[in-house]
Amino acid sequence: MAGDVNLNSATVSQPDIVQLDKFPSRSLWSEAIRHIRRDRLTLFAFSILTLLTLVCVFLPPVVEETLGVSATRTNVIDRYKAPGVDNYVLGTDALGRDQLTRLLYGGRVSLGVAYGASLMSITIGVFIGMVAGFYGGLIDDVVNSFIAILSSIPTLFLLILVSVIFSPTPQMLVILLGLLGWITTCRLVRGEVLALKEREFIVAAQSLGASSRQLLWRHLLPNIISLVIVTLTIDAGSLILIESGLSYLGLGVRPPTPSWGNMLTDARSSLATGQHLIIWPGIMIFVTVLCFFLVGDGLRDALDPRRKHKEAKE
Repeated sequence: MAGDVNLNSATVSQPDIVQLDKFPSRSLWSEAIRHIRRDRLTLFAFSILTLLTLVCVFLPPVVEETLGVSATRTNVIDRYKAPGVDNYVLGTDALGRDQLTRLLYGGRVSLGVAYGASLMSITIGVFIGMVAGFYGGLIDDVVNSFIAILSSIPTLFLLILVSVIFSPTPQMLVILLGLLGWITTCRLVRGEVLALKEREFIVAAQSLGASSRQLLWRHLLPNIISLVIVTLTIDAGSLILIESGLSYLGLGVRPPTPSWGNMLTDARSSLATGQHLIIWPGIMIFVTVLCFFLVGDGLRDALDPRRKHKEAKE
């Protein structure tokens, strides 16, 4: 009949279906992992950070036992030994202590301060920022007023003041830096929450009877976690520089506990007789901070939700 439809001609061919399946939808995290795998610079920086952390955590006792050296035992006879002399791979300092083991133990302190203080500041900033941005009103006004007061005082001045009062140990320094470093994170999180809570998926969850706790931790937090991760890596690198700056002023980790900052500071008085003492702490600080910033920059690009659309246009 003239009105009959040719079903064979209307049938979708199997190759067309296969062609559509070649482009499955991916989540933000799978796209981010896929992007990072192709970002060799970020992978290299992350590998260096991981290696430095593992070496500083596990290797110092092994080095001391293998080479028969010590990071704490003083020996005036062996002071200012050159690198490579008498099992001293990186030489000795003004008190005859092995520079390599002190560098590794100092890495424990510097990296511990960076990781611990950044985690603490991020946790505080995320919690306060989410609560202030979500509830608004009086809570938001109080938080903004407190942030304005703290921001009006230079951070370095606050750190110097608190360091003079408490004479911080490494553990105390982690707490102090964590308590004073959450303001930027809080501002970023608050701004994101203010934008997200007006989105359709939040309104839909509210209409379905979701509680405030569920909205905060199940809907809002997963959508700001990428911002938190990027901020964490950048803060960790900045905290190593802050610890080094406080040590330079004599307000950081107190000797004889080594850190890269106070080792670099102590080396100032040994430029004429122990030039090797200033090289390696400076290199370790430079490389570690650079790797933190490279990882943070790579994660920011990978977790940018607009990146997929930019790549599609290109």
